[in-house]
Amino acid sequence: MKQWYETLFEDYGKKYDDENFTQGTISECDFIEKEINYDKSLRIIDIGCGTGRHSIELTKRGYKVIGIDLSESQLERAKAKAQNLQIDFQKHDARNLPFKNEFDLVIMLCEGAFPLMETDEMNNEILKNVAKSLKDPGKLIFTTLNGLFLLYHSVEEFCASTTEEGNATYRSNTFDLMTFRDHNITTVEDDFGNKKKLECNERYYVPSEITWLLKTLGFKKIDIYGAKLGAFSRNDKLTTEDFEMLVIAEK
Repeated sequence: MKQWYETLFEDYGKKYDDENFTQGTISECDFIEKEINYDKSLRIIDIGCGTGRHSIELTKRGYKVIGIDLSESQLERAKAKAQNLQIDFQKHDARNLPFKNEFDLVIMLCEGAFPLMETDEMNNEILKNVAKSLKDPGKLIFTTLNGLFLLYHSVEEFCASTTEEGNATYRSNTFDLMTFRDHNITTVEDDFGNKKKLECNERYYVPSEITWLLKTLGFKKIDIYGAKLGAFSRNDKLTTEDFEMLVIAEK
């Protein structure tokens, strides 16, 4: 049986690229470049690359990038958008990657893989595979849902305030304090005009959990900031107003 996140991303490439949360690609890649000192010799893997927006932009700038995703239709859209660019898009499950000490940088942005999994153990498997894929030294840049936000705000209200007509909607949110999972009904229209109603649940993390998980995997330096859409910065201290957090970890 397919999980909600597998069904969600089927035939949802063009629509996904129109969502408000995918509009910050250029400046997010500016931040990534700065973080790796504009070193074009580094190998980059984009985990949960979706329609390839970061992979494509970084390749245009001269970097060597592999993009991986679980969704065939998202990868098809990525390949179509990449046209003549030399990008290696591969289908893989982030919980079971075939790479070992191969990459200088892992990016995992916009909840492309972590933290969508149905158990904490599965989410942790993704981080384990990230650590295994990275060289030593290596760097990981990812965004994830901020559990501190949910202690003060309603996800349903936040999503309604940032969603435009035609975008995905999120209703009937219930946040479980014991598991830090938000359960909701997500309604999306796919690229062929079919409406899909999905029962979703996503894991929200608090900074101390992320720090501990990464430390157990051998990351020595872990910095966490507020993730502003299209405006990643080390100057943004994480607050309860940030829906997402930006994590930068080094082996």
